[in-house]
Amino acid sequence: MILAIDMGNSNIVIGCIDDKKSYFEERLSTDKSKTALEYAIGFKTVLELYNIDVAEIEGAIISSVVPPLTNVLKSAVEKIIGKTPLVVGPGIKTGLNLHMDNPKSVGSDLIVDAVAGIAEYGAPLILIDMGTATTMSVVDKGKNYIGGAILPGLRLSMESLSSRTAQLFNVSLEVPGCAIGKNTTDCMKSGIVLGNAVCIDGMIDRMEEELGYTTTVVATGGLARVVIPLCKHKIIIDDALLLKGLKRIYDKNK
Repeated sequence: MILAIDMGNSNIVIGCIDDKKSYFEERLSTDKSKTALEYAIGFKTVLELYNIDVAEIEGAIISSVVPPLTNVLKSAVEKIIGKTPLVVGPGIKTGLNLHMDNPKSVGSDLIVDAVAGIAEYGAPLILIDMGTATTMSVVDKGKNYIGGAILPGLRLSMESLSSRTAQLFNVSLEVPGCAIGKNTTDCMKSGIVLGNAVCIDGMIDRMEEELGYTTTVVATGGLARVVIPLCKHKIIIDDALLLKGLKRIYDKNK
């Protein structure tokens, strides 16, 4: 069993996984003010909640899109399991071919998603990860990562609306009853939640048109289960995609 951690701008996904199954997946808030000890306490508490014995954890791997906190997380993990975790980045084998203008600029979370997606579902693929931003990554028939798109995430869209408009406010991110809202709250839910679903459908159409063939579409991320069921395309939801990718990359490098 390994400890797998993905640090995003808003949340840290933490889970334990082995060759047979994923034991759990939880989210903690990303906080740049926290120390390594504070993160270690948070991780240890999650492990205890799931009755995971630290002695059973053979190693750990981290992907992070928040560079200032990467070493803090490494130190936190070392405090818990007594081993230095692998970090997805330069020098780590992924087996993924990146056909990008600047391969080093591709987020580690996107690489991890693609590694897991190819292994689990084959290619071609469109991978949707719904976090602070909604990212869409494209893997072609040759299993090459060829690019994608970045959209504002649901919470980012809502916070932008509420902070920059005097008469709009934060609303819960839940499925709207209809597209035509009858009050401000329902109008915002329709625009943010349903609007994101329509945007994803449209982007899939455009991407497949550029590719010249249809793809398997897979979604992950904290808000996927809110938005994806509203899409018209057939989209597989895989909550454990990141953990599966981290496990595969760990196995390639252990």
